[in-house]
Amino acid sequence: MSPAADPSCLFCKIIEGKIPSSKVYEDDDMLVFHDIHPWAPVHFLMVPKVHLASMAQVGPEHEALLGRMMSLAPKLALQEGCRPYPEGGFRVVINTGQEGGQEVQHLHVHVIGGPRPWLKG
Repeated sequence: MSPAADPSCLFCKIIEGKIPSSKVYEDDDMLVFHDIHPWAPVHFLMVPKVHLASMAQVGPEHEALLGRMMSLAPKLALQEGCRPYPEGGFRVVINTGQEGGQEVQHLHVHVIGGPRPWLKG
């Protein structure tokens, strides 16, 4: 099992309130906040409160948490300004490892949406 927090991890510091964030949602298991360098009009991160370095460390014990995160993503996307499906929509991205483009070594789900064109993605 992963440690509850890594003192050197940027996202653990955000979860602990040591670094401010623009909160979208929080419960006992996850924190959701706006990305400080958004790629699109809507761009927030869904972060488990337990420190998991990446998707590569996810095991069966994390299934319920990841399922909750995925089922919450559509509600929060609409709340934050994405237009409804099918005309609107959003993208869910999980970068894993250096070759996968992961910059912060704490599992995080990007939810990205809003009118195109986007700068990246």
